[in-house]
Amino acid sequence: THSYEIESVGLILSEYNSESFSEYNNIFYYKYKRHPLYFFKAAYRINKYIEKFKPDVIHIHSTFAGLFVRFPLLFNKKKCKVVYCSHGWSFLMEGSKLRNKVFVFVEKILSKRTDLIINISNNELDQSLKRNLPKDKSVVIYNGIKDSFNESDIELEMDNNKINLLYVGRFDYAKGIDIIIDYFEKYDTENLNLYVIGEGVLSKTQFETNVKTNIHFLGWVDNKELDSYYKSADAVIMPSRWEGFGLVAIEAMKNSTPVIASNRGALSEIIDDGYNGKIFNIENLNTLEQILKTTSKMEYQRMGRNGRINYKDNFTSEIMNQDIISNYKKIIKKY
Repeated sequence: THSYEIESVGLILSEYNSESFSEYNNIFYYKYKRHPLYFFKAAYRINKYIEKFKPDVIHIHSTFAGLFVRFPLLFNKKKCKVVYCSHGWSFLMEGSKLRNKVFVFVEKILSKRTDLIINISNNELDQSLKRNLPKDKSVVIYNGIKDSFNESDIELEMDNNKINLLYVGRFDYAKGIDIIIDYFEKYDTENLNLYVIGEGVLSKTQFETNVKTNIHFLGWVDNKELDSYYKSADAVIMPSRWEGFGLVAIEAMKNSTPVIASNRGALSEIIDDGYNGKIFNIENLNTLEQILKTTSKMEYQRMGRNGRINYKDNFTSEIMNQDIISNYKKIIKKY
């Protein structure tokens, strides 16, 4: 964000799968693969750049970047303040108890060299405090997105006589794509269409056997076209098993589209049941059936308008950025 309170910004990015930020001057790329040898190389090169740039605040995004930056700083008394956001705690993801305990232990150690821990939802904050991460360093700042729309020439032929649902996301266990596919197989969905955007860990071929004709796989869609899909759907469905925040829900609300979401993670914080969407229990899909059988197009439209209000009040990029800058100022003044 552009702010008179920030003099300069430097970006340190992995060469792997990073976006282009050609408009910035202070860009540094490091080589990285998920292999222990690259961990040490990445940590070394990142911290060499930090020494060169000499920032007042280091803002770290994601678990592994948090490790690469903060571990060397444990042994270095640099004056800069360290802000860390995991964008979803790794110890809350599906995995073995031992794995999750290791992540908790590492986060506790690294928190000693952290001045501010940003949680992306109250659920994330509550879960971190249960594991004794420092409360006095922890805040909640919701993710925000820019209030702009990309125009697209795509022509969507959705049946206005049916309820058109949209799923946007990876095909993986956490996102629960298999749950909604299974629902369409086992329940009466004659009044529904499901449009699926995304690919990933679970390939489309795993769902092709006996998939109903009212499920439409669209593959990956360019980000510039997503707004058109959100606007065209009656509702976005998010059957997530785990969701640290739920950016898809914010993108839907920006486009005045309500969200039907599972009762997991932060989704019930973002979705006010009956106001800007509906919440169902993924352990009991009869609750989803009740929603899909009884909610009219007019009701979806009403909830979509409310979602737009909720987005403007809580989830714009301007709100997020000002909150972040305010917290930068607090930690700089604190010491």
